[in-house]
Amino acid sequence: MKATRFTQLATLALLATLGGTATASAQSKTLTISWWGYNGEKMTANIIDPFKKICGCDIVFETGNNADRLNKLKLRDGKGVDVIYLTDSFSQLGIEQGLFQPVDPAKIPNLSEIYELGRAPQGKYGPAYTIGRIGLVYDSAKVNPPVTSWNDLWRPDLKSSVSLPGITTTAGPMVVVQAGKHAGVDPYASTDKAFEAVEALKPNVVKNYNTGSELVNLISTGEVRVAIGQDFTLASMQAAVKTMTWAKLKDGDIATLNTVNIPKGSTNVELAHQFINFILSKDVQQKEAEQGVDAPISTKVQLTPDQAKIWTYGADQVSSLSRVDYAKMNAAKTDWIDRWNEVFGK
Repeated sequence: MKATRFTQLATLALLATLGGTATASAQSKTLTISWWGYNGEKMTANIIDPFKKICGCDIVFETGNNADRLNKLKLRDGKGVDVIYLTDSFSQLGIEQGLFQPVDPAKIPNLSEIYELGRAPQGKYGPAYTIGRIGLVYDSAKVNPPVTSWNDLWRPDLKSSVSLPGITTTAGPMVVVQAGKHAGVDPYASTDKAFEAVEALKPNVVKNYNTGSELVNLISTGEVRVAIGQDFTLASMQAAVKTMTWAKLKDGDIATLNTVNIPKGSTNVELAHQFINFILSKDVQQKEAEQGVDAPISTKVQLTPDQAKIWTYGADQVSSLSRVDYAKMNAAKTDWIDRWNEVFGK
């Protein structure tokens, strides 16, 4: 009996040791992802559960807006997260703050199947996983002639009918960029002239908005007939006013990219590359686009006209987009915010 008891205890000790080793192994394969937290059910179904089956790993999340999550990463000196989702303006800040490590393109073979615009949008760092655009929307039943250029924002017939995004929103600084172009100057080198054009636009502005829902409300009440907007809000605007139309601008829309990066303190770099490659795959991109989650950046995705109408989609549309120099914009933004508040705070 004593021998049997000893054998049982030894077996239990061995199992405990093996269990501890297994637990440690599982813990070492935990991928920590920092992202916004919306569309959680669809992300779980389309990305998280399928990837967990492939990698045999666990996945945990850190959620919040761009600024909060990037600041947390900075306070931790780039540690605690393996993959971080950010809009391109904030990923540029992370690059400037030295928080990310370069990605290895050889470990992301699906890069070859996405639009070139998204492969290395900020140099050697992470790719874009979805693409959007900033442009002009207008009520085609009330605005005639149609809006066909950024310069139309200054048209006299649009007095007290335009809504601009607030300067601290994603699209807000684009107003200054376009004002500079309207004035025929570089907004970074000739800021005074750019803001003179912003001031000249003021009579046409009803109100600046800070959220998509605020803009939709302004449109639904008829206060606003023309606005600068992002394409993902178009469906909501058209649900409020059926005749809201995305303008076909001869001077083009502005690209917005959501990126994925690997922080410098990642403890699962190989797994992070594997995850990025997975979310760029045709199958994942197809599902996300069909279900209204994100616009596809994979050139292999095929959408029906009805599925595609809410997205920036297709080679012709993507190639017509202009890019923003976020390094210059981020450096100028503090001054721009002060000047903007002087104009619209009067």
